[in-house]
Amino acid sequence: MTPKDRTILHCDLNGFYAAVECVFNPQLRAVPMAVAGSPDDRHGIILAKNELAKQCKVKTAETIWQARQKCPDLVLVPPHHEEYAHYSRRVNAIYQEFTDLVEPFGIDESWLDVTGVERLFGPGQVIADKIRKTVRDRLQLTLSVGVSFNKIFAKLGSDYKKPDATTVISRENFREILWPLPASALLYVGKVTREALAQIGIRTIGDLAATDREGLVQLLGKTGGMLHDYANGIDDSPVKSAYADQDLKSVGNGTTFSRDLIGYESIRTQVTLLADEVARRMRKYEVKAKVISVAIKDPQFRTISRQKSLNNPTHLTREITDTAMELIQASWRPDKPIRSLTITGMDLLPAQEATEQLSLFDQVEEIDKEKLERLDQTVDQLRERFGKGVIGPGGALPTGESKGED
Repeated sequence: MTPKDRTILHCDLNGFYAAVECVFNPQLRAVPMAVAGSPDDRHGIILAKNELAKQCKVKTAETIWQARQKCPDLVLVPPHHEEYAHYSRRVNAIYQEFTDLVEPFGIDESWLDVTGVERLFGPGQVIADKIRKTVRDRLQLTLSVGVSFNKIFAKLGSDYKKPDATTVISRENFREILWPLPASALLYVGKVTREALAQIGIRTIGDLAATDREGLVQLLGKTGGMLHDYANGIDDSPVKSAYADQDLKSVGNGTTFSRDLIGYESIRTQVTLLADEVARRMRKYEVKAKVISVAIKDPQFRTISRQKSLNNPTHLTREITDTAMELIQASWRPDKPIRSLTITGMDLLPAQEATEQLSLFDQVEEIDKEKLERLDQTVDQLRERFGKGVIGPGGALPTGESKGED
């Protein structure tokens, strides 16, 4: 007896940031609008756009200057990341009314495994339509849903037709629908991989599926075999339960500044702000980092990354700040401008397991560390009670775009 296929949904909120802004200001629905990292800076980045802006060919990640060349009447609004996170949680709570197998993939996308609830709610397409209607009625947001027998094809289905649509990718139709698509439409095919594939004549998902698997492994390593499997519908990766412990690999925070940073004093102010958020989230997750990483991008978008292993794991703002500054001062001249910074805590372990073997010489330092721990915990409690803005590092520049990474 052949086992029954799973029924997987991939739900993708349409123009999420822009859609949330239109909930707060419905007048924005009638004009081409976009959320921009720094609306007052012509070099700021478009983060999201509504359908009217999309019709003018405005694209996410292009500069404001480029977007306004295409759409002179484009209305720009600054991002409100706290609200986007709030609405993301509300949408995922709706998904969990249908199944507890919900796996977020970024702030505006989630996979759902509805195999076990089809008898209750109907087949996958019916469930997808019910979810779309529920989200639209309650939150005034729309989403596109892909329905398929694995996660990869479900995601391709949600990308296939937008906005506010359901697309079913079955074993019977996936070759017809998906194989003509460009190889870059497949998850994990980025620019470098796309170019490597194009050099041997692979331009579509169908080309990828028809190519010898071993040849792809020789070209791309394990990734080549994985992509060959994906193109042929072979993917048994599970949808993680919403209640399962997440295997947290890193906690990071990155920001693009409204004006370039120059000088170590200005840099330290911004590093402290970023490190403060990274440390706060690590304490929330009850983890400590054994490695601190810094990524620096200059105005020409050249990026360097540096990291350092710590003798003792930490989730303290001061220690993360000091380590990040040490990395920056060792690899970046103070007169070189910085466009964006990302600070990341890596190689995480549970805080209770991060016991430190202290020598006699470490004990004085440990007393100071306990003071810092109490200070950070007090700040956490104040923020929990009065909001994140109640206290924080001073002197920070306004930012163009900010992204937390877990």
